[in-house]
Amino acid sequence: MEFNEFLSLIVSEAYVVIPVLLILGTLLKQTPNVNDWLIPYILLIVGVGFSIALLGTQVSSIIQGVLVTGAAVFSHQLFKQYKEKEGDDK
Repeated sequence: MEFNEFLSLIVSEAYVVIPVLLILGTLLKQTPNVNDWLIPYILLIVGVGFSIALLGTQVSSIIQGVLVTGAAVFSHQLFKQYKEKEGDDK
C-alpha cells in the first residue's frame, strides 16, 4: 500500500491531528524523562483521544486515531531516513 492510499483512509477532519502528533513526538523526544520506546504509545493515546474529541465517540473515531498516529510516525520515519541517506551521500 502506498502512502497516498493510506492517507485516503483518513477522514479530512482528522488530518489536523497528524502535525499535532509530529510536534508532540518531537517534544517528547527532547524530554529526558521519557524513554524513546514510550513515545509511539503516548502518541497513540493522544491520537485516539483527539480523534474521539473531533469525531465523536464511535469505533470509527478510534480507528481514525490509530490511522493518524500511524501517518505521523510513518512521516517522521520517512523524514528521518531521508536525512540519514542524505548524510551518507556526502
